[in-house]
Amino acid sequence: MPTSINPTRRLLIKGIAAVCLLSATRVGFAAQAQMVAVRVWPSSTYTRVTLESNILLSYKQYMLTNPRRLVIDIDNLYLNSVFRGITTLVKAEDPYIKLIRVGQFNTKTVRLVIELKQDVNPNLFTLKPISEFKNRLVIDLYPVQKNVADEDPLVALLEEFNKGSLDDNDPAVVNQPIVKDRNKIVVVLDPGHGGEDPGAIGYYKTREKDVVLQIARRLRDLLVKEKNITVHMTRDEDVFLPLRVRVEKARALRADLFISIHADAFTKRNVKGSSVFALSTKGASSSAANYLAQTQNEADEIGGVSRSGDHYLDHTILDLVQTITKSNSMVLGSTVLNKMKHVNTLHNSRVETAGFAVLKAPDVPSILVETAFISNLNEEKKLKTAAFQNQIAKAMLDGIKEYVKLRKN
Repeated sequence: MPTSINPTRRLLIKGIAAVCLLSATRVGFAAQAQMVAVRVWPSSTYTRVTLESNILLSYKQYMLTNPRRLVIDIDNLYLNSVFRGITTLVKAEDPYIKLIRVGQFNTKTVRLVIELKQDVNPNLFTLKPISEFKNRLVIDLYPVQKNVADEDPLVALLEEFNKGSLDDNDPAVVNQPIVKDRNKIVVVLDPGHGGEDPGAIGYYKTREKDVVLQIARRLRDLLVKEKNITVHMTRDEDVFLPLRVRVEKARALRADLFISIHADAFTKRNVKGSSVFALSTKGASSSAANYLAQTQNEADEIGGVSRSGDHYLDHTILDLVQTITKSNSMVLGSTVLNKMKHVNTLHNSRVETAGFAVLKAPDVPSILVETAFISNLNEEKKLKTAAFQNQIAKAMLDGIKEYVKLRKN
């Protein structure tokens, strides 16, 4: 004769079973990876593919031939519409990617296939959540075949950086030595941010990385007309470059001065004006300068730097900053700031100092120019106009020309 179960006990057992089932379902759901965004950033230097997910992705990679392709199997992932959309993001002008395919390889694995136009050195790494980004799997595709006619040392520097070899204080490693004209001043312009790192974003969705690139191009076009000046840019397209690589490119090009161009942002929209900063090895000149340096120095984490390349001996670099370099940086900052006051309100009437990573070349006078506050509605509107961009560029040109007369050799 079957044993009867008390109705109250039966309800209790059902309740426990339901709780166990719900708990198991929640754990299973939490452990399931889900793609939340995919991005492809093509450039002449390298192409970056970013896969953003709710949890850290586990993956395996393979290089195959006939045709050339990189295959990435991602574990514990179900193919959703977000990930499927990556096939539409490849641009015809991408120098490295021919096409991308993605499919559900089995019940627990999604396979990503990147067909290639040329041989590449892939560099894959993961990034923890920061700012508005969740977990990211980054796929960087670097060319195997270097263009020997190209004097830009950027690809070689990125290669050394990814090996973790840019932590020395020796001149940057390049494939070919740069021949410098002794009769010309070498100027390196550095448009801040780029690629995965948009920089500050204004109320009207203006991106810092876009406007500073436009300003840098306008300044370059003015500088090339000067007979005694040779000008280079750290980037001339929408590409992410680590701060360390920007510094080392200036050193590799034997720069006489380095100007990093930005558009400031602050929590209060009424804050406005242009500013110029030089490197400080002993703390910031103000709390605002310290705040700005901290936010700018986060560019590597936001843009995405592999751990292998993040060997920056900060204290050693700071110890090696030469007195004459610091002195000339202040002179350059003063001449540029003095010219900028004629085209925009100054946020501070003197050159401020802080520990900006991008200004730490020990042998290149360097400044960081905050052209205006992109977080201020009026200045954001101005930053988008060709007229204001030209005025800022002309002011920096005049400041550079004045500096050349005053600098200490």
